[in-house]
Amino acid sequence: MAVLTIWGAALLAYGAFRLWYDNWSGPLKPAEIDAFLAQMAGRFEGTGNSPEVMRAFLEADDGREFVMLNLVKAQMEQVADPKTGQMVQGFDLLKRYSKRFMPVLLHNGGHPGMVGRKVGGYVDAWNTEPDPGWTIFGLMRYRSRRDMMKLVMDPAFMEGHPDKLRGTLATFSFPAQRVVSFYLSPRVTVALVLALIAALAHLALLSLAG
Repeated sequence: MAVLTIWGAALLAYGAFRLWYDNWSGPLKPAEIDAFLAQMAGRFEGTGNSPEVMRAFLEADDGREFVMLNLVKAQMEQVADPKTGQMVQGFDLLKRYSKRFMPVLLHNGGHPGMVGRKVGGYVDAWNTEPDPGWTIFGLMRYRSRRDMMKLVMDPAFMEGHPDKLRGTLATFSFPAQRVVSFYLSPRVTVALVLALIAALAHLALLSLAG
């Protein structure tokens, strides 16, 4: 009975993880897209982004997860803190923004896939703009396009957005879906970890019984 409890608990824990990690609501519906874009009215102009590009991305929703590639040139000079007005390094504001962004991302089923700093200039580039001096890159996993829009509309995200604007000199982002990867999916990693924990608990139980 105890053995069944151990493995049953592991199975329930994995089920709970998949309920959080996977998109169970399907692709976005037209009414949802209209509602999201209506809520974003006026926010595109402030950053030079295109509502047409966003609409096309949302209308092509297949319900699958995706990753967002972000390239960022951080502001390393002193800027006015949007909250206090005091002069602070722009990069500190970007880090403060990240601290607000990450909990909202996790709440909506996303997580960082990889984050790193740039350590050199372009070594393979043609027919593209000169390197503006990127500072960091990030791959952020989103559970779905719906969850991305929920994140954008989250009050905590919106409150921290001025920090991103002050702490960033240049950025661009585009969504992508994985074709080939040599990294284990969290679905596999979590399953293996839970199985290991359950197996160790099983062995400990057998040891006590013996």
